[in-house]
Amino acid sequence: MHSHPTPHRTSTRRAVVGLIGAALIAGPLIVTQSAGAAPAPRAAAPASAAAVGLDDPAKKEIAMKLVSSAENSSLDWKAQYKYIEDIGDKRGYTAGIIGFCSGTGDMLDLVELYAKRKPGNVLEKYLPALRRVNGSDSHAGLDPNYTKDWEKAAKDPAFQQAQNDERDRVYFNPAVKQGKADGIGVLGQFAYYDAIVMHGDGGDSTSFSNIRKRALRSAKPPAQGGDEVKYLHAFLDARVWAMKQEPAHDNTSRVDTAQRVFLNKKNLNLNPPLDWKVYGQSFHISR
Repeated sequence: MHSHPTPHRTSTRRAVVGLIGAALIAGPLIVTQSAGAAPAPRAAAPASAAAVGLDDPAKKEIAMKLVSSAENSSLDWKAQYKYIEDIGDKRGYTAGIIGFCSGTGDMLDLVELYAKRKPGNVLEKYLPALRRVNGSDSHAGLDPNYTKDWEKAAKDPAFQQAQNDERDRVYFNPAVKQGKADGIGVLGQFAYYDAIVMHGDGGDSTSFSNIRKRALRSAKPPAQGGDEVKYLHAFLDARVWAMKQEPAHDNTSRVDTAQRVFLNKKNLNLNPPLDWKVYGQSFHISR
């Protein structure tokens, strides 16, 4: 659970919401041992373009575990559908697999989607209150039973699917799409995803887009002819700067002792085994 003060997105993060479809892998993985009959453009493509993206099911599972290690001190991300508490970050209730917040809009979007798919569900009656408290840390109209009803809803596969779909629409797909456009591999796409999870993509200086712009001032991504490792270091530097702008985010271990560790090892595809630390706690993925 959220045993550490790791609040999530800013109140401007709803700006990222749009009809963004799933970022699809452009083509099959190139088998380098195959005969030389492969088309020249594919054979000449850089390794990062040939490799799978973060949207590959196995890589996505790793991404979910990495985020859960930072957000919930656990690799069991599927156990977090039922999670809900006010962590004192002035964003109201934080809940679910990605930390949907009652004060920042994404929890409202989630419950609206759930109501659309399953009218009469146990959370639907809270929609008027969620609309009223949006933009604040108020619990008005939610207490005393909202947390209990959230936990009930979390047992419903339809609500679990709604959480998955909102996570993908608002955070995962935009991060992967931008990462692929920048020509960065799985690690870079994950760095984007983790940043958008915490900071959102609004207009403030610490939003994902502005973190990326800050990185671009000192390095170019592969799509612009730059070196991937150098660019990702610049992005992580910019991310650390953004985290330090807000006291609740100033523990940067999810970058320093996790993402930076993978980058220093040049593990650009996040290939297991993976070892990292968050808040001093050690984690391991064997495969």
